[in-house]
Amino acid sequence: MDLRRSVNGALAGGVAAAVWAAQQPLDKRAFGTSIDDVELLGKAVTSGRAWPLPGVALHVQNGAAFGAMYAQLRRFLPGPAPVVGLGAAMVEHLATWTLVGVVDRFHPRRAELPQLKGDRRAFWQATWRHAVFGLVLGELERRLNPDFDEEPPVVPVASNGHGSMEAVVGVA
Repeated sequence: MDLRRSVNGALAGGVAAAVWAAQQPLDKRAFGTSIDDVELLGKAVTSGRAWPLPGVALHVQNGAAFGAMYAQLRRFLPGPAPVVGLGAAMVEHLATWTLVGVVDRFHPRRAELPQLKGDRRAFWQATWRHAVFGLVLGELERRLNPDFDEEPPVVPVASNGHGSMEAVVGVA
């Protein structure tokens, strides 16, 4: 595991999460919902009107953790970086969306938040947000960790499909 790769991935994920949070007021209007991920996180750890700062901090921290993990796995996933980032974000979205019932039931300030379970607009809004996150993460991580954008080395292959004996013994 490469620490530099993880740090760059964390930076990319943190920035992608900040972009997500910054665009939320616009998508709330576009989707006609009041769902706010920063509010959801902030109100989980504090009471009163102090939730925005811890909410943003937790949101960016979650994005950074996801970005660090993504950066380590990225080298094993084929395809253009923004598409791979989008795919990773969609997998996470679909996996975690099943937990909205738990949030609706056990969030410490659930009475102050809109219900998520069964809300189709909220689902599509979350899909949009994860798409924005994934595309930004993929492209930014690619720019910060450019060494894995190179083509894999050419491995000589014989016509029988088993490789080249010269390559095996290093005579090529």
